[in-house]
Amino acid sequence: MTLSIGSTAPDFTAQTTQGSIHFHHWMGDSWAILFSHPKAFTPVCTTELGYMAGLGEEFAKRGTKIIGLSVDSSQDNRDWLPDIEEVSGNKVDYPVVGDSDLQVAKLYNMLPADETGNAEGRTAADNATVRAVYIIDPDKKIRAMLLYPMSSGRNFDEVLRLLDSVQLTERKGVATPVNWQKGDDVIIPPSLSDEDAKAKYPDGWDEKKPYLRVIQEPID
Repeated sequence: MTLSIGSTAPDFTAQTTQGSIHFHHWMGDSWAILFSHPKAFTPVCTTELGYMAGLGEEFAKRGTKIIGLSVDSSQDNRDWLPDIEEVSGNKVDYPVVGDSDLQVAKLYNMLPADETGNAEGRTAADNATVRAVYIIDPDKKIRAMLLYPMSSGRNFDEVLRLLDSVQLTERKGVATPVNWQKGDDVIIPPSLSDEDAKAKYPDGWDEKKPYLRVIQEPID
């Protein structure tokens, strides 16, 4: 199954650094960030998991749970956690899936469905495509997908910004322009007619073009 924005995030049961989880049940009514790694004890990933741990409170404020994945056993991942805390200064208090049977990587199209074997003997290079970020909403729909090469550390501040944008557009029916940051002006979607926009935004808007109408970010 090919995944895209709007697809249902595949459900799975797996062992993690915090015990067995059933993914959809673990999510509950929360948003989730699922981000994956090609192997434990790899340098770029060590910095990433630590930085995400430091953002834990910010994601919690947004009703979002964090879950990592590494193509290794859960014990390998547990053994890795002290290194991550030492390097970053942040304790990893979110679960990390041990995808030793490659099940989740295949479900999420990070490895070919017909890939054989398991994590034993595989190198990070074998798993180079397991470098993805998925933003998943409470209805278990994929709202954003990011793919990175193995050598490039991900910008998780950007993931947080993207989450803010997706959640705002979900709540308020607006769109966000280039380089938008929380509190910046937003866009009235073209799908909303001027007549309906006047009813929704009686203070009016800044019309850059007939299809580009800008307003202040709506306040909850």
